[in-house]
Amino acid sequence: MFPAWLLELNMWNPLQPLTDRLVPHGWVSTTGLIERILRDSEALREVSDEDLRLKGVELKWKARSGSDLLQLLPSAFSLMREACRRSLGKAHYPVQLAGAIAIARGGLAEMQTGEGKTLTAVLPAYLRALVGRGVHVITVNDYLAERDANENRPAFDLLSMTVGCILTPQSTEERRVQYSRDVTYGTAKELGFDFLRDRLRMDEPGGESPVQRGHYFALVDEADSVLIDDARTPLIISTEETTPPPLLALYRWANTLAPELIRDEHFEYDPHKRDAVLTEAGCRRVLLAPRPLLVNRHEPEVMYRQVERALTAHYAFQLDRDYVINQEQEIQIIDESTGRMMEGRKWQQGLHQAIEAKEQVPITDKTMSAAQVTVQRFFRQYAHLGGMTGTAASVRGEVRKTYRMSVTVIPTHRPCIRAGLPTRVFVTWRDKGQAVVEEVERLVAAGRAILIGTPSVVASERLSAMLQDRDVHHQLLNARKLKEEADIISQAGRRGKVTIATNMAGRGTDILLDDDVRAHGGLHVIATELHSSARIDRQLVGRSARQGDPGSFQFFVSLEDELLSCLTPRELAAHQRRGRAWNRTELPANRFLFLFENAQRRLEKLHRKSRKLMLKQEDQRFRSHVGMGLDPFLELIDDPEG
Repeated sequence: MFPAWLLELNMWNPLQPLTDRLVPHGWVSTTGLIERILRDSEALREVSDEDLRLKGVELKWKARSGSDLLQLLPSAFSLMREACRRSLGKAHYPVQLAGAIAIARGGLAEMQTGEGKTLTAVLPAYLRALVGRGVHVITVNDYLAERDANENRPAFDLLSMTVGCILTPQSTEERRVQYSRDVTYGTAKELGFDFLRDRLRMDEPGGESPVQRGHYFALVDEADSVLIDDARTPLIISTEETTPPPLLALYRWANTLAPELIRDEHFEYDPHKRDAVLTEAGCRRVLLAPRPLLVNRHEPEVMYRQVERALTAHYAFQLDRDYVINQEQEIQIIDESTGRMMEGRKWQQGLHQAIEAKEQVPITDKTMSAAQVTVQRFFRQYAHLGGMTGTAASVRGEVRKTYRMSVTVIPTHRPCIRAGLPTRVFVTWRDKGQAVVEEVERLVAAGRAILIGTPSVVASERLSAMLQDRDVHHQLLNARKLKEEADIISQAGRRGKVTIATNMAGRGTDILLDDDVRAHGGLHVIATELHSSARIDRQLVGRSARQGDPGSFQFFVSLEDELLSCLTPRELAAHQRRGRAWNRTELPANRFLFLFENAQRRLEKLHRKSRKLMLKQEDQRFRSHVGMGLDPFLELIDDPEG
């Protein structure tokens, strides 16, 4: 047994005519448009490079003279398709053209993993870049932004289009140059923070000129991750102030007191909201607890709130799952959906300092919010917005309501022959890990390449230790291994290769298979847990069986998995007792799989409510600031608690 959405990944009817499969949502003109683009592109094969460039210059002139871009779409797409064939050795398939058309019309194209979304994005990016107002292509991390910019630059160069790339280490002047290019690749985080910094520059008399030149068109790769998953956390630029000794003492005292408080007596903890609240008995316990003289300077309400944050730090956030400690002894947040460290990001309202106190690392200075914007508000500024991802159909309602974008499901170029094996359920994590190791040994002997997906750094390292004990050679890819990422991925498709990875290998990662591996069944994906969103699971599964290659996947779960931490202790204990009552390590999936699916749906619903509430608050704040004649993105709020 496995979730119903996994069956959808294999849906493809080879008997259905291609033209029928390329008419999404009643766009009866799409098929004819694709045929015209293919025909015009083939006619350009005999044209010289110089004539091709001149045709591109002519298109620019028409676009900048006010011609409707959608009328120029066939010419632009056929021109860029031929440019890609010459410079990249790749020509777009009909399904990629269908995806590009959906994006150019302001929609979100759902294209399965391995269908060439990076190449697809070149077409609508080129079309919108013709007007000369700048195009932003958004990816989920710096690695993919730099990779995509470098891979696609030759095609744009052939048509006299410039390409830029925004990376974290760049200076202000370097960024200004990159934004001046026709097409600029970058992450939502970098572009969002540059936008906020520009607002601050504009607010300063005689300050620097903005680095961005406007917000005309954004093409968002992995759109569900960027526009939906990341939308729960606003982008905030903060200024720092030296933490006064009383506040520093409060952080440390609250951290010392938190482990002494008893759950359900002194405080209540909601695992769904990741929030701890003191009870009346807990408040009395806090007031009666011995404390340093410096802490006495704070009002009781301030002490209560910081103790609650200390409790949240202890119960809701775990080292090597939610954050890591780098070599400089700094807390760095890990993004669950990407498995990567979120450079420069901090939790707000004293939570970050509570975690620093918990881990006994230097406590950073308190911050004040100088400028902020939600992901929703930032992308709604663009005059035109498009996107693509492998997993959007399940959130099509939210995408339509929030961003006014329709979702078009694009069929695969070749039949998907991915094989799904029944999910296996275990009582303990160790039992599950042992079963995974045994399965890996069997698959290595069969000549397969194996990718093992884990939800956190600590889980990946724990499984790695078990493989080492059995002398199974493998590679480990997690937030600590950023420098080795490209090398590890380049080898992951070879025979007998075993790769353990967090969600770093879940989005945008293309594992190329050796012919020997392909002949022995392709890449096998082992998912060791279900994530908080089924879309993240789909991304991991989608690493196998790409572009018609063979491949397979299987889920291994246990009653000790992190996903089930969203249940109350009483619920979880009851299910674990029921599991142990079977008196065996592996449980019948048909009796227990519903537990994991329900927990996943519960978290998805909670996150959806959180995004909806944040958007509502942002809209109210935006309207009130505009009504008062203020810049809605700038504010200076001094948080007395840091």
